[in-house]
Amino acid sequence: MRKSIALFGAAAAVVLLATGCAGPEKKLGRGLNNIGEVVRMGDMRRSVEQAGVFGGPSSRAGGFFTGFNKSMARIGIGVYEVVTFPIPSYDPMATNYITPHPVWPDSYTPGLPADPLYETDTSLGFSGGDIAPIVPGSRFAIFRTP
Repeated sequence: MRKSIALFGAAAAVVLLATGCAGPEKKLGRGLNNIGEVVRMGDMRRSVEQAGVFGGPSSRAGGFFTGFNKSMARIGIGVYEVVTFPIPSYDPMATNYITPHPVWPDSYTPGLPADPLYETDTSLGFSGGDIAPIVPGSRFAIFRTP
């Protein structure tokens, strides 16, 4: 009896070590990132921007509702991936409506925050980076001059 339990434990350890945890880790991270859409609302901002650019100012309301729907879909997929992260398949959910990874408006590309941790400037006390990247509509950035 003891030998069979020890043999089963050794076999379980070998299986766990052989499979690794990269798949569940990626799925959990992707799910948490998608749940973060509640704060980020990148799909909504992108849809409003694209509707304003391609459809004119009067179509921004439609872009708002499309973006809101995409954001809610992304949050739902994120909750599903967090709940089912230990269960295979670890590939992103295939959908034609949203991309597997979060999107940003074309007029904004996230970068490092303006923080002395990343790059210090002794004369100013701060250097390049986004000032408030989490605040929607914030496009103000500090650029380092040579």
